[in-house]
Amino acid sequence: MPAVAKRCARRRGLAWIFESGTIAAAVMVLAAVVAVVVANTDAYYPVREFLEQPLAITVGPFVASITIEAFINDFLMAIFFLSVGIELKFELTAGALTNPRQALMPILAACGGVTAPALIYTLFNWGGATGGWAVPIATDIAFALGIMSLAGDKVAPAARVFFSTLAIADDLLGIIVIALFYGQTPSVPWLVASAACVAVLWALNRLQVYHARWYLLLGVVLWACMLNSGVHATLAGVILAFFLPVKSDIKLGNVQEWLAERSGEMDDAYDPEMHILGQHGLTKTARRVENIMHRVTPPLQRVEGAISVPVNFLILPLFAFANAQLRVVGVDPLSIIGDPVAQGVFFGLVLGKPLGILAVTATLVGVGFSPLPEGSTWGQMLCVGVLGGVGFTMCILISGLSFEYGTEQLAAKCAILAASVTASLLGLVLLNVAHAVERRRSEKGERMGEKGERAAA
Repeated sequence: MPAVAKRCARRRGLAWIFESGTIAAAVMVLAAVVAVVVANTDAYYPVREFLEQPLAITVGPFVASITIEAFINDFLMAIFFLSVGIELKFELTAGALTNPRQALMPILAACGGVTAPALIYTLFNWGGATGGWAVPIATDIAFALGIMSLAGDKVAPAARVFFSTLAIADDLLGIIVIALFYGQTPSVPWLVASAACVAVLWALNRLQVYHARWYLLLGVVLWACMLNSGVHATLAGVILAFFLPVKSDIKLGNVQEWLAERSGEMDDAYDPEMHILGQHGLTKTARRVENIMHRVTPPLQRVEGAISVPVNFLILPLFAFANAQLRVVGVDPLSIIGDPVAQGVFFGLVLGKPLGILAVTATLVGVGFSPLPEGSTWGQMLCVGVLGGVGFTMCILISGLSFEYGTEQLAAKCAILAASVTASLLGLVLLNVAHAVERRRSEKGERMGEKGERAAA
């Protein structure tokens, strides 16, 4: 047992690589950089041809086909949105969103962080490409939190929770915008089929079915129905998350007693003279213990554990590679810089996000609705607002829905990348400046206190 425990501990020590938001963000950025490099070489054309290849499934007379690029953007990103929905449901059930007043402040701040960029974009494109107003509204959760993690303990824990809640609410608003404004002409039969899938998911939850596989199977069916319904199919991931059970069918109060009984059974069945392969009673009991302990974890957490690594290290990098194909060979850089679409997206993210987030936060604090998160300062809130402008994944997704391939989409994607890099660097600089200012202020306060004590003595 000690040797096995040590091996497990070593494996656990390596697990931090896959749990690190910073490393996940770095992998996604690397994929985007590779995509830009590839797009501006002769490899661009074979890569585009590959991404446009169809994936087909044939079952008798039924044939379903989708391109590789659409599979990444519609199916794999639905899994990403499943992870976003799981995180949101966790916060609603056991996290920061369980307290309505604490939860409402970052949610309202997220609304400000969505409204201001949309208005700034519209001002730059008044009378022009106003259909892209939603491109700069979203924050990339994985990327932004990965950047914030680089600041270490320079950010108060409550400020991190505030930003996480804001980013989740921001993404939820983005999902709603996609569903309402970027779907196709609705197909009533497929909408009915989608509603039927949702009804079955609800019934499974009410009947306390705790096997995650049935929910995931129905989730795939729901995705297929929504893909054909005209509503953006990625919404299926969020819907599925909200029906995954958050409770276990195992009564935790009885687990210890049950394990003690099974331990006695294993002691009785153990024969030190016999090979483990022949000790069927012991191994049968061990399998029962393994199965029961597996089911102690709620389905919501089991699904999250199963998809978190693929989402961070496969799905998001694939999405970044497929959608950051910015070919600027032969394109005048000044034409992109001067494009109203690029200007609206860039300033919407870099200026609109912090303006909207800070304006709503300051208003709520000013009217006494809620104080700033414990231990945080206005300097940290400014950094939170600036990092809200890291809009990589969601913004690229919305730009692909807003514009056909061409000048406007190229301008939007270039502005998204430029704004995300700018917001990341500016946010880190401001975090370090704010931390230095707070530290000097604290040291000055300590010196003043010491002088007061000496004068009193």
